[in-house]
Amino acid sequence: MTKQILKLLVLILFVFTSCSKDDAFEDITINPAQKDPLTAQQINAQIDESMSSTGSFNWKNASNQLLWSAAYRGNNIITIGFGTSATDFDRSKSSTNQKMQLELLNIIAHYEGKSTDKVLLSSDQYLNLIDVYVEKQETIIALRKNGYIRYIEPGDYKYFANSNAQKSSTTSSGCGYDSETLSTSDYTTVTPNAKVPWSFYQHNIPSAWNLSTGSGITIGIVDTGVSPNQTLLGTSFNEGLSSGRTIQKFGTYVDSIWPWSTGTDGPNDQCGHGTSMSSVAAAPRNTRGLPVGVAYNSNLIVYRAASNVVLDGYHEQNGVKNAFTALGNNANVKIISMSLGHIFSSGKIEDGVKYAYGKGKLIFCAGGTSTSFTTFVGVIFPAWMPETVAVTGVIEGTSTQKCDVCHTGSKIDFTVQMQRAASGNTVPVESYYDGLNDYVGGSSVATATTAGIAALVWAKHPTWTRDQVLTKMKQSASLYPNKNSEYGYGNVNAYLAVQ
Repeated sequence: MTKQILKLLVLILFVFTSCSKDDAFEDITINPAQKDPLTAQQINAQIDESMSSTGSFNWKNASNQLLWSAAYRGNNIITIGFGTSATDFDRSKSSTNQKMQLELLNIIAHYEGKSTDKVLLSSDQYLNLIDVYVEKQETIIALRKNGYIRYIEPGDYKYFANSNAQKSSTTSSGCGYDSETLSTSDYTTVTPNAKVPWSFYQHNIPSAWNLSTGSGITIGIVDTGVSPNQTLLGTSFNEGLSSGRTIQKFGTYVDSIWPWSTGTDGPNDQCGHGTSMSSVAAAPRNTRGLPVGVAYNSNLIVYRAASNVVLDGYHEQNGVKNAFTALGNNANVKIISMSLGHIFSSGKIEDGVKYAYGKGKLIFCAGGTSTSFTTFVGVIFPAWMPETVAVTGVIEGTSTQKCDVCHTGSKIDFTVQMQRAASGNTVPVESYYDGLNDYVGGSSVATATTAGIAALVWAKHPTWTRDQVLTKMKQSASLYPNKNSEYGYGNVNAYLAVQ
């Protein structure tokens, strides 16, 4: 009798559980007017309208049709950030991450009519995020109702590829292999035969070298890599007055139109931008008559994380996210500099930045350099994040006159003088090719310069925290203690900052 009762209870429990599981998946009805995907032009028009009217765009505010349409136009991939709260992004601190992930995959599998292994593209090792294949709008609607969702975004929608707008990468801070002969008025030659850019003197960097050259500090550069043809950023990284340091090069960018491709194309710069940023931050104080970097005795770790300066699409955003988590996990790294960005946010990059910030890194990001969006876009992503220090460029002799192509806004923290008042020339750097010079401008060079100054400060005070370094930099700046609504604390005085 007892066995029969137990069998009956088990049967009832099984039936109840099965019914409860089926009931969890509700029928979803879509308005007939919203069943067809929007065109890429219609998607961009809604993004542009939001940017123009509010100054920003975020996928969390997008309609279900807009979000699904962007996924549809981007290889049917969506990125899901999940967690028990908005701050639950770190897998190592999230005891239920596997449970949450499985629940979301089961929802997707149900509405897509596929097994979970057919919908999962990738699961991040360090962050609570997954990339999945989604074809149906009903799936996105169901996911957005789930309490574990932090964000859902199109994983591979390329805004700029579907826009008539000019990409920032075509401006003075974008890609290019050009070399230029430097005007003699744009540099000063110092021992042992290195060229000090004119802009360094505007920030008292040469005076700061009497107290600190960045020794013992490691800067991480997230950019387009380093040229294999520039030996001063390779085998001759220790040359002249630069010694006892290392440069490491990694690649996290996958050069493929297919999101499921996983093989990176290595650390070599195929744009030129990353080489310029590495040069201005930490090029050696050399004997070859080439420009020196700000922190010429600092270590460098450089990531090829993107193909150009605009983070548009799956592999670029994934590459940047992976670079930030890697640098976050590297105990030797103190400072991260990234002169790349987008006009609206990427959840996976946000998670990567927050992860690195949580590891104590001081993160500098470019405020924005472009010609097409200056009129209605202020500080770009991720420089607007509270975890980053936003930097932009100004004209020689000023703190509040932006360079011709630089963005400004309330999120800017510092400025760097990087455009000459008379000639319009920018900052001398090492070229992509050995033995040659170049110029680079925009908020990009301003950001790498400021990261170099931070290395000087931290090397002088190696026991300081990130906040102490940042506070000292603010106190040395030209507009401190008042923060300007467009230009932050102004130009950092490196000599005052290292004292």
